[in-house]
Amino acid sequence: MEPQKKIHVVFYRTAIGNEPVREWLKTLPSADKKSIGKDIKAVELNWPIGIPLVRKLDSNLWEVRSKLPGRISRVFFTVWEDFMVLLHGFIKKSQKTPKDELELARKRRNDVYRGGIGS
Repeated sequence: MEPQKKIHVVFYRTAIGNEPVREWLKTLPSADKKSIGKDIKAVELNWPIGIPLVRKLDSNLWEVRSKLPGRISRVFFTVWEDFMVLLHGFIKKSQKTPKDELELARKRRNDVYRGGIGS
């Protein structure tokens, strides 16, 4: 029997139907996708969860922190009702999270709270 999920993952969808995190994941090597997917699944099953896997960035905005071979990735998400909405993903290239990556995630989070999932 599969463990009970505390929250359910959904992909943020733009107004024209794109799913940016799903599209980004498709560009990654298979091993990276598996590692990130495993980390997201751990959040689904154990929410709320903290460091080292998840860090809160802002009001209703968190990041999943995945270690990949030779690099690290981040997937920003918000929690809306009982959904973990994956907002934005990227490979981190510096110690500090780039401001434009964070601003994009905030914009998408605000979209979710204004109109629900997939707005």
